[in-house]
Amino acid sequence: MMISIKRTSSENPDFCSLIELLDKDLWNRYPETQQNFIAFNVVKLDAYVIVAYEDDGAVGCGCFRVTENERIVEIKRMYVKEEKRGKGIAKSILMELEAWALEAGKIGAVLETGINNPEAISLYNKLGFEQIENYEPYVNNKESICMGKDLSKKS
Repeated sequence: MMISIKRTSSENPDFCSLIELLDKDLWNRYPETQQNFIAFNVVKLDAYVIVAYEDDGAVGCGCFRVTENERIVEIKRMYVKEEKRGKGIAKSILMELEAWALEAGKIGAVLETGINNPEAISLYNKLGFEQIENYEPYVNNKESICMGKDLSKKS
């Protein structure tokens, strides 16, 4: 099994099909509240997008966008196909996103995940993310967990 990581754009057709799967997964995990977040899950054209491939098939993705603080990025749309989980693919994607952010001169990253995503929370903790106060638009959402990391520190 050979995993390759490709830097691309939000127009990449493999990325688009993976985020459709991600959205289905989120509807399954958060059936009562997912509709509240549709607007925030739209990936803009300026996003920095990663797609992971295994033997030429797209198996995972993630991206980041620059926040209002030009030196901080927000990690978004992290997803690995269910049958491919547990192989370190998400870790590879996240590490590549962090490296790309550093190359772009960014010093920090934030992200939002949910209480029904224990595997994601575990990964983010392992890679040095720590829980922070929920930021907009997640401030009053009891299902949201926001995390942050200082990218300038080696983990």
